[in-house]
Amino acid sequence: MTLPTVQETRALHEKYAPTREALDLVYTHCEIICRIAEQLMARTVLQLDTALVRAGALLHDIGVYRLYDHAGRLDHSNYIRHGVLGHEILRQEGFPERLRRFCSCHTGVGLTRHDIREQRLDLPVADYLAVTAEEQLVMYADKFHSKTTPPKFLTASFYTAYLQRFGSAKVRTFHRLQVQFGEPDLTAIRDEFGHRQA
Repeated sequence: MTLPTVQETRALHEKYAPTREALDLVYTHCEIICRIAEQLMARTVLQLDTALVRAGALLHDIGVYRLYDHAGRLDHSNYIRHGVLGHEILRQEGFPERLRRFCSCHTGVGLTRHDIREQRLDLPVADYLAVTAEEQLVMYADKFHSKTTPPKFLTASFYTAYLQRFGSAKVRTFHRLQVQFGEPDLTAIRDEFGHRQA
C-alpha cells in the first residue's frame, strides 16, 4: 500500500479545509495526535507499522471539514458523522480501506451497532471499532487532545470521567488501552503548542 507522505497529507487538508481557521484547528490537532502516537509507539513492545500510524493520525479527522458551512461555522449537531465523512473523502481520493478505517473507527473508544441503535446516532448501522494495533493506538492517542474552543490537552483521568456517561464497558475499553500503550507525557507537546490542559 502506498501511503501519503506528511506533505501529501497536509495538501489533502488544504484541499478540503473550507477556511484557514478550520485548517489550523483540524490539522494542528492531527499533528498533535501524530506526535502523541509516535511517543507511545516508541515505548511499546508491539511491532507496529510506523508509516501507517503516522498517515492514519494525520488524516483521522479530515472528515471534519465536511461539517463546516459556507460561513465557516462547524455543525456540532452532526459531529458524530465526521469519521464516516473522512472515510468517504479518502475513498474518493483512492486510498485503501486500511487507511480509511482510521477515520471511521476512532470515535470515542469505538462505536458498535448497538451503540448506534441505542443512542439513535445518525450513522449507517455498523461496527466502527479499531481492530488493528495501529488503529487502536491512533484512537487512543486521540483521547488526549480536544479541538474545543480553545483547544486543550486531556489527561487519562479527565477522559475516563467523561466516558462514564457511556457506561462501564467503554471505561474498561479505555483502561485496556492504557495498559496496552501507557500514558503519554504531554508536557513538551503542551508547551510547544501552547494549549492548556483540562
